[in-house]
This record gives sequence, structure tokens and C-alpha cells, in this order.
Amino acid sequence: MCGICCSVSFSIEHFSKDLKEDLLCNLKRRGPDSSKQLLKSNVNYQCLFSGHVLHLRGSLTAQPMEDERGNVFLWNGEVFSGIKVEAEENDTQIMFNYLSSCKNESDILSLFSEVQGPWSFIYYQASSHHLWFGRDFFGRRSLLWHFSNLGKSFCLSSVGTQTSEVANQWQEVPASGVFRIDLKSTSISKSVVLKLYPWKYISKEDVTKECVNSLTQISAIVPTFVSVVVNETKLYLKDPIVPLNMMLSQAPFDIHHSNISSIPPTKETLQVFLTDGHMKEIVQQFIDVLSIAVKRRVLCLPGDEYLTPSEVLKTCDRKANVAILFSGGIDSMVIATLADRHIPLDEPIDLLNVAFMTKEKTVPSSLNKKRKKQKNCEISSEESSQKAAAAAANPDKQFSVPDRITGRAGLKELQAANPSRIWNFVEINVSLEELQQLRRTRICHLVQPLDTVLDDSIGCAVWFASRGIGRLVTQGEVKSYQSSAKVVLTGIGADEQLAGYSRHRVRFQTHGLEGLNKEIEMELGRISSRNLGRDDRVIGDHGKEARFPFLDENVVSFLNSLPVWEKANLTLPRGVGEKLILRLAALELGLTASALLPKRAMQFGSRIAKMEKNHEKASDKCGRLQVISLENLSIEKEIET
Repeated sequence: MCGICCSVSFSIEHFSKDLKEDLLCNLKRRGPDSSKQLLKSNVNYQCLFSGHVLHLRGSLTAQPMEDERGNVFLWNGEVFSGIKVEAEENDTQIMFNYLSSCKNESDILSLFSEVQGPWSFIYYQASSHHLWFGRDFFGRRSLLWHFSNLGKSFCLSSVGTQTSEVANQWQEVPASGVFRIDLKSTSISKSVVLKLYPWKYISKEDVTKECVNSLTQISAIVPTFVSVVVNETKLYLKDPIVPLNMMLSQAPFDIHHSNISSIPPTKETLQVFLTDGHMKEIVQQFIDVLSIAVKRRVLCLPGDEYLTPSEVLKTCDRKANVAILFSGGIDSMVIATLADRHIPLDEPIDLLNVAFMTKEKTVPSSLNKKRKKQKNCEISSEESSQKAAAAAANPDKQFSVPDRITGRAGLKELQAANPSRIWNFVEINVSLEELQQLRRTRICHLVQPLDTVLDDSIGCAVWFASRGIGRLVTQGEVKSYQSSAKVVLTGIGADEQLAGYSRHRVRFQTHGLEGLNKEIEMELGRISSRNLGRDDRVIGDHGKEARFPFLDENVVSFLNSLPVWEKANLTLPRGVGEKLILRLAALELGLTASALLPKRAMQFGSRIAKMEKNHEKASDKCGRLQVISLENLSIEKEIET
């Protein structure tokens, strides 16, 4: 993973040899192993390229890369399949070799159509003065753009900076395809025109309609002085996944709502489905394709090659290369179980479990009124001190949130399944004070341009979890711990594809299977703008890379190929019907209690939701994400240091 950036200026008064300090700092946090800048000047424009590398595979390859013809490449991605990259090779170098051999636009698009894995990139073609950039089909890697000075300059970057100007915000580059800008033409015409090469499924019928939709959405988020057009050659990238199977069942699925309460959410209820030979075969196919996706994401990581044979044998001294965002829920449990299959047995796995300090339950107001009438009703300072001391002496009680409880239960399941593995259950406890301070100084600009209460809750929870600073509790002994794993696996994508959210159940109850299909299609279509860019920026801020097994192209294609009733059955109760195929897979993998846990959103399970305000809606704009002035921020940083 990397922090990549390209700052382009079309007028000499905006030329600069350096990025702004805060932007450079944010990029370096994403790529702590190598930093380099490259300036390309032309009579009409200037490009400043900045690359910051997190080394994960092959030999350390500094970025930006430049070839003998002056082409420049910045790559923030992982090639997991589609293009051959040997274990000892670096995919940045391989991709640049292929790009340098491309003879035309069609060759470039064919190359990016073949790549399976997360990516964002910036590629400068010196001879044509073209700048190419874009994100993968799902938008698993962040890329932002920022247009300023009425088009006289613009910037592309993995991460933005704090800005208090609403009209001058960074925006996410839409994962609608690959963009190209002619720098020479733009500098002469003083008009910024972005040419889009959209993602398309090979079926020709829907091409025009989809292009129009993409253009309308993109035009709505760019300044008025920027225009977006489909490339005149009508070339496009090939969708890496098959379309969603929208088939409707002939069986009367939606007549059983009244019987839901009579069906027990038990292991036996799930096992009935596995007596069907066809269903059992589908579940095994799902396990196989998901297992391969996890395997690709946990192997070929740096770490052991620097250890001597005697050091390798000291399992207790080994550090985890892989961490998992872990609630003990069905998604993270299945990922942990499959990771256990492929990670060497003598290597620990870090299970990152975050909890936010819960408030003491307040006395009902009616009771308070009665007490006010009584004498000596005020709580003495001595009593307050006693309560504070009790809380300090028993921190477990304050952080005994739902995800901590299910996480510990999940740990016991994993230990029972493989007692030879060292499972580091990292208890990450966050106080209100720490949350508020680090949101202001480190997190809010990572969440932006997203700005809702939900984005704040999930962004902060994921940031603290992936930071990996907490404690291990083993056999009654408590010791502080910091995860050194560079790869963080997350279960995002399971709920979207397998009807895991409560809104899926509501849609099914009101519009049947057809409505459910449309909801799933919509969820997957918006995941790039709703979740993935934010999560990549938040996790990447720690010099770690987010990886998403449920969004592997082969996993998504497999699930898309199934009719919806083989993935979920929402006539069944919570804890059984949603994500049915995943629950059956969990049973087949030997999991027990976790296979029946109902969906619980991270913001509720970690108890960050409503920690500060009780009457907010998830979709409300979050005032806590509104950036304080840079002047106040610098004062705060001085105080901290």
C-alpha cells in the first residue's frame, strides 16, 4: 500500500517544488518505508509527483517510478490475480513494465481490466501529455481530487488535508472507470476536461444508459469549471464481475412472515439446510472461493526472511503479520477461521477488538425530583471519588460492550478449533477524552469528504481498532500490546451481498424478492462511495493496509451468480435468515455459537454510537467532523508536544 499524490499547475504563479507540509505528513503516514518526489516541468504545466511506500511484497520499490521516455507511474494497489506476479516480484514494477509497453489507449484499458485486486493509480504519459488516473471497480483504494484557482491547478491524492472551506473540499474520485486529462490542451484552452473510460459489462445494450448515469453523478460533484465527457472512442474497461442474478423464485417466499417467531434460531434449524445436497454443494463452493481469497491476502508478506532459523523456532517471540478487525460476529469469525488455514502455524494472528467507554446509567428524572425534596440529597465529593476509584479499579466493567463479550466468546471458539495457534485478542479501550482529541487532530480529515454521524462513528471505531494499541489478557495476566501487523483483514462486503442489514429485511417484507434483489444491487453499487475510500484512508493512516476478502472479484462473481434465496432467507428469524449461506459455511467450518449471532453494526457493538449525543440519526451531518481552523489545530499540536 502507498500514499500517492500528483499536484498539477497550469500557471506559473501556482508552480511549486514542494507539497504542503500537512499533506506530505498525511501521505508519509500511509507509506513509512520509502518517500520520494519527482518534478516534471513543461512550458505549459508542472506536475509534482509524490510517492510513499508501505513495503509488503517483493523488493522495496521506491515511487514514483520513471522510465527512459519520461513516463511516470504511481501505484497504490495489490495484484492478487489476473496478471502474473511471482512471490518475489514487486507488482508496482510489473505493472509499470506492462504500461510502458502499451501502444495505445486500448492496451492501457485492457491491462487495468485484467487486474484482480484493489488499486488506485496515477500515470503520466510524457509524449502525449496525458495524465491517467482511477480506482478499481469497487473503489477499495482511496483517491481524492481537489480543483482550485478556477482550474489553474488541481491535485490527486490518496488522502486529503484539513480544510475549513466548504467550497474548497477534497472529493473522492468516483470508481466509475479510468479518467484521462490532456495537460497540454488544458493549459492552452484554460478549460479542464476529464475524459472517462467507464466500467462496462460486455453486454452492449446498457452501455449508453450506464455512461449517462455515471456522467450525471460525476458532474454533480465537480466544480462548474470542470467538465466530464465519455471518451470519443467509446472504449471502456471490462467489469471484473458477473452481473447480479435477479431471478425470482417460484416458491411463495413472502407468505411466511407470521411464522417467523415460531422458528427457533438454533444450530438444528441451520443444519436442516445442509441435508439438501444442492445447498451443501453450494456452501462448499462458497467456502472454497472465499478461502482462496483469504489465502491471497495473508501470504507473501515480509517478516520471516529477516529471521535466523533459531529465531523462527521461537514461536513466543514471533510477531503477527496479519490482524483482523474482530467482533466475534459471523463475518470476522469466518475470516479468522480461514486465515488460520493458510497462515503458518507458528505465526500469531492479532484479533483487534475495540470498545468505547460506556457511561454510568443515570437515575431517571422522576426519581431525581423526589430526591431533590429530600434533605442532604446531593452526592458528596467523597462519594464521587469512590465511584471514580471503583471505575479505575475495574476497567472491564466500563468496556464490557457487546462486541467485547462476543469477541471473547469467539476467541474461545477459535482456541478450541486450533489450540496450537497463538491468538492475540487485543482489547482496545477508548475513553471519551482520547476519542475527542484524536478525532480533532488525526481522524476527521481522513473521514472527509464523508460527513455523517455514521461516518464519524465507523471512521473513529475503525481508526482506533486498526491502530492496534491495547492490552492482552492471558491467564489473568494483563500486559500492554501494540499490533505490528501491516495487513488488516476486514469483513466489509458480507452484509451488502448477503442481506445482512435490517433495511434488507424491511425491503423484502414490503417488496418481496424483487425488492431485495434491487436493494443488494444498490448496496454493492454504492460501496465505493459509502465505505471503502473512508476505511482505506482510516486504516492506511497507521501505515497498514486494509484487505477485503468478501470483495475479492471471484467471491463477488460467485455470490452474484446465485439466486438470492440461496444466499439469504428472510422468512427466517434474525441470526438465521440473513447471510444464510455464510452461517452454513460457518457450521461446515466447525463454528458453533457465532454462526447464530444476529447482525450488530460496529457503531452499536463497540458502543461509540450515541457516546456523545443521544438524539442523532446516522444520516445527520456530524458537527464533530467539521474541521477546526488550522490555526487552532497548530496550537493544539504545540500543546501536545
